[in-house]
Amino acid sequence: MDPLRSLVDAVERAASAQELLAATRALAQAVGPGADPAGIASLVRVLGFNNPGAAVAAVDGLITVGADAVEPLLLGLDEHNYGARAWAVRALAGIGDVRGLSLLEQALGQDIGPSVRRAAARGLGQLRLATLPLGERRDVRERCLVALEQGREDGEWVVRYAVAVALEGLGAPLERADPHGQRALENLRILGHPEREPTPVVRLRAGLALTRLGEP
Repeated sequence: MDPLRSLVDAVERAASAQELLAATRALAQAVGPGADPAGIASLVRVLGFNNPGAAVAAVDGLITVGADAVEPLLLGLDEHNYGARAWAVRALAGIGDVRGLSLLEQALGQDIGPSVRRAAARGLGQLRLATLPLGERRDVRERCLVALEQGREDGEWVVRYAVAVALEGLGAPLERADPHGQRALENLRILGHPEREPTPVVRLRAGLALTRLGEP
């Protein structure tokens, strides 16, 4: 039997939480770019099981797979399984493929879980845009900035911290005079201002981002 197929079968046959965790870890370590679709599909299914440890391993494996995992993740979304959807957001955020943009926008703006909103914010700052046509790149950055500007007002400081990280990621490749770069800087200044941002660690992270982007 094909080695990967054996690993997939082990995931499907797992009879306990520990067996599922061990089998998922083994499968996640075996996959990579261009992986067999059966292995990717198995990892996506694990996201829907009530096993956080296995889900973490599956997310790591899917991020390693990269772009080939995006379509199975999006097609496998289950509106009635919040846990699976939350783990899918984390995986798509880590992959950085622009096809996940709509889900990341929705998660940052609407998800009930702060950790999911945090992952979505970080994902919006690390989308891989270099291969897109210039016009499409601008459109994606605009959507990311709008979502992050809304996320800047999130009631949880961990989300606002992630927004600061994402704004740095968006601004880093841009010329100083680029309008999107200027908006990223302005939003970081707001997050770094003591009258606008009450949490010191968020202000510090925004200040670090400004320094890294060449702002005094």
